[in-house]
Amino acid sequence: MTDTTTGAETVQTAHVPLGKRLRERRKELGFTLKEVADAAGLSVGFISQIERAITTPSLSSLASVAHVLGTDVSEFLSQPRGDTPATRHNERPIYAVGGNSLTYERISASFPGNVLRSVIIHEPPGHRSEPIAHEGEEIFFILDGSITVEVEGERTILEAGDSIHFPSTRTHSTWNHTDRPATILHTCTMDVFGDEHATGAAGSDLAVRRNGSRKKPPVRQRGLATGDHLSANQNKSTRED
Repeated sequence: MTDTTTGAETVQTAHVPLGKRLRERRKELGFTLKEVADAAGLSVGFISQIERAITTPSLSSLASVAHVLGTDVSEFLSQPRGDTPATRHNERPIYAVGGNSLTYERISASFPGNVLRSVIIHEPPGHRSEPIAHEGEEIFFILDGSITVEVEGERTILEAGDSIHFPSTRTHSTWNHTDRPATILHTCTMDVFGDEHATGAAGSDLAVRRNGSRKKPPVRQRGLATGDHLSANQNKSTRED
């Protein structure tokens, strides 16, 4: 598929439904929905809706869930590689996680020891992200349009040229409160591309099943990652299976 604005090709995701793959991996590890949600810093309802294909996670939320499940985001999503230090605005692929309305352009490179991951996010009007908290820190810089960023209940309206920088361990979310798209430069220290796994530097706290026993995933403070889509059915009861 080709973006009509830049001409860049959209990266296609795997044909197997994302939610089904995540559910199968969770079942393989023997984790409950609550265990995964608590460790990923997301809500039980949101994890359940992902598995049932009711909603689609953002890139950051998918990376957080993948980490809890003992793998990385590259197992579930094909993304552009960061092989070169420079990118061109008319050559960068534009991609999304499944049917999520958020689209991304990768602008950061991958090399041994790098800790910054950067994308340009295109956030449509009215889009609200699912609150999440995770390790690291992040910066939002508004290139065009306006969004509301909420961090630990404190809302900040950002317009073009504005920015916000905060610890990712604080519960955060975004909302495009306007009737026009917003373009955002987002930089974080979370491995949203799976680069650490590719270089053999993945964290040692990943949840794995060994000899019939399982290690529970570490519980994180519930919060938000970059722009998760919150379904209108979020508050409906979920099955703990």
